[in-house]
Amino acid sequence: MNISTLYKKTLNQENLNLKEGLFLYEKGELGDLMFIANKLRKQIKQDKIVTWQIDRNINITNVCISGCKFCNFHRKPTDNDAYITNINEYKDKIKELFKLGGKQILLQGGCHPKLGLGYYKELFAELKKIFPGLKIHALGPPEIHHLARMEKQPVKFILEELVKSGMDSLPGAGAEILSNRVRKIVSPGKCTANEWLEVMRIAHQLNILTSATMMYGHVESNEERIDHLLKLRDLQNEKPDSAFGFKAFIPWPYQDKNTVLNLKMGIKNTTTITDYIRLIAVSRILLTNIENIQASWLTVGKKTAKVCLHAGANDLGSIMIEEKVVSSAGAKNQFNAIGIQKAIIEAGFIPRLRNQAYELLPVPDIYILDKNYL
Repeated sequence: MNISTLYKKTLNQENLNLKEGLFLYEKGELGDLMFIANKLRKQIKQDKIVTWQIDRNINITNVCISGCKFCNFHRKPTDNDAYITNINEYKDKIKELFKLGGKQILLQGGCHPKLGLGYYKELFAELKKIFPGLKIHALGPPEIHHLARMEKQPVKFILEELVKSGMDSLPGAGAEILSNRVRKIVSPGKCTANEWLEVMRIAHQLNILTSATMMYGHVESNEERIDHLLKLRDLQNEKPDSAFGFKAFIPWPYQDKNTVLNLKMGIKNTTTITDYIRLIAVSRILLTNIENIQASWLTVGKKTAKVCLHAGANDLGSIMIEEKVVSSAGAKNQFNAIGIQKAIIEAGFIPRLRNQAYELLPVPDIYILDKNYL
């Protein structure tokens, strides 16, 4: 296989197969991959805009029966510090979010053994009643699959009911690596790779806005990383032409501090800064049908995220008010609305606030740095 031939194919936006993608990932020079990815980004995004978002992470509960070995956040139902967020706590958190200029909450919490579809429908409806302008980005394929099993109902029914109750979009959470070999090791209680993909397939058929993720750097092989990307690309190709599909792809490295994977199995985070930049570039190259690539500043830091903007990424995601899950495993980077805009400008781009659909929004007056960036 010739690397120059693959470079030419990628510049022509031709889809690579698994063998070609793996060869490119392992043998391509980082500088070449960054150059190609940046050029492709410019073809898709014909401006210097890099987007960002204001939202708040609220954990519905810390009780989860999935048993993920990379998660320090989850608790058993009988643990003394197990909780379910109550409506007054939601009110306080959302009021604060609105004061900070945000309109969206990311609601997640894992697979609780006793919280059924009715609970989530009531919660979403109540939040929309109290805050009519609120956008609810909630749950993820593992939770949807869990609810379908609990309720003995099809996934389509679960999704339709949640949307009727107020869910606006579905995060790509719980993807980890879309390999059943890997999932049996790191997240044995979660849905299979095919089940994750099937939830998203149905969501796309229902025109529910979704995103896709990857958590890498633990027990997966390079081939499984590339296969993960191609499974996302293939599923995106299936969506109806009018459907949102995957609006963005967000990869991040496994955070290993005090995790079962690390402490009991000796599995450490194997990634480096250059690994992450390489993955961002190859993601842009292989995901020819997913418009937005997000750099995970939370897990890799400001400097690396800025470099990624020259390696195919066009988004820095949210300032992530109140993120707890990844932080509990060692991710300690922070950004506020001013800092994230400054980072984008420092990297040579124009910051623009967006919503989950990647529609551009006006920046609240308190966050305006320069009217040239409105």
